[in-house]
Amino acid sequence: MALRQTWAGERWKAVGQHAFFVVVLALSVLGALAGTHPTIGGALLRIGPALGLAAWYAYWIVLRGGANRLQLPYLVGASAWWAVMSAVDPALLPAAVAVLTPYWLRRAWWSAGGVLVLGAAWAWQRLTTEGSVDVRTLTGCVLGTAVAVSLACYVATLDHESHKRRRLLDELTATQAERAAAERQAGVLAERQRLAREVHDTLTQGFASIAMLLDAVRDDLPPATPAARRVEQAMRTARDNLAESRRLVHALRPAPLERTHLADAVRELTARLAEETGIEAYTVVTGEPAPTFPAAESELLRVVQEALTNVRRHARAVSVSVTLSYLDDVLAVDIQDDGGGFAPTARHTGIGLATMRERVAGLGGTFVVESGPGEGTTVAATVPLPVAESVPTPAAADDSAAGADRLVVLP
Repeated sequence: MALRQTWAGERWKAVGQHAFFVVVLALSVLGALAGTHPTIGGALLRIGPALGLAAWYAYWIVLRGGANRLQLPYLVGASAWWAVMSAVDPALLPAAVAVLTPYWLRRAWWSAGGVLVLGAAWAWQRLTTEGSVDVRTLTGCVLGTAVAVSLACYVATLDHESHKRRRLLDELTATQAERAAAERQAGVLAERQRLAREVHDTLTQGFASIAMLLDAVRDDLPPATPAARRVEQAMRTARDNLAESRRLVHALRPAPLERTHLADAVRELTARLAEETGIEAYTVVTGEPAPTFPAAESELLRVVQEALTNVRRHARAVSVSVTLSYLDDVLAVDIQDDGGGFAPTARHTGIGLATMRERVAGLGGTFVVESGPGEGTTVAATVPLPVAESVPTPAAADDSAAGADRLVVLP
């Protein structure tokens, strides 16, 4: 809305400027024609340079958008046309006001200088044509020039203050948007913390209690009986769900980032995976680690957690590597395992991939998953880094070489 209002204001300002130019030029020509009784040739001699000045103005200011960015070639050419007009008829000297039209609002000193030159030229013209200039005429010229200079400076100051106020409003709007985004992110993190506490205090504690009770029941039953086997199965299920609830709490609360950086937190995840499962897991960091958005680090850590959870539960992998690549303007995260992969045509009811893709998309990045039967799985996420004066260029996935038995999931 503010951008539309700004654009409309600039448009009407340009329209007013063009109208002012036309009115001043037309009045100057009409005044010169009314002061004498020129022939048709003399009238054309006065009108021709005026039309040339109008065409010059239309090309440089109207067509080329010089109303918003001032063109020095326009000033040189327009001054030449004005000099020709003044030489043809000194009564056309006021046309200089039309020449200076684009500079009234944006170049106060130029406008003031032009008015001073115009006043001096008018006084010189009167001196050369009449031989002398009386005090009243000279005083009127000086006062008129002073008033014109004051008006030019005043209008330019108002326009400058308007631009300054608009810039401050834009900065305020941007600051408010950043604050709203930070508050929204803080709210999301607080809600995840609350969910983590609820899961820990209810489901996790409940599964732990069930496992303890089943363990006590198993000790009271005769071994190798059907009832004992069923209790053992129930206890195994309770322990599996207890471990899953603990992993969920850990995913909701990325505690490693509260005490360390993303690279160290990822190293902790791979070290824990290797310790708990025996899978050869390691982390590689390339490039110079650069600061990124706190929300981006939190989301990327959860992406790595989800990918490693999939490796733990489904991949049957021997090794897995996590690579953090800090490039000029992006951070690339690749999780690659040598597990069994999955078929492109298989249906997947889980939401892990969709969740990871949504997290990366929310950061303005790209998310790619490549997998094939027996070929392992590669998860690649790329997010922009907060580099000043640069436009992030996410790495594009080259899927033209992918075979028919490969799956590429794009955001």
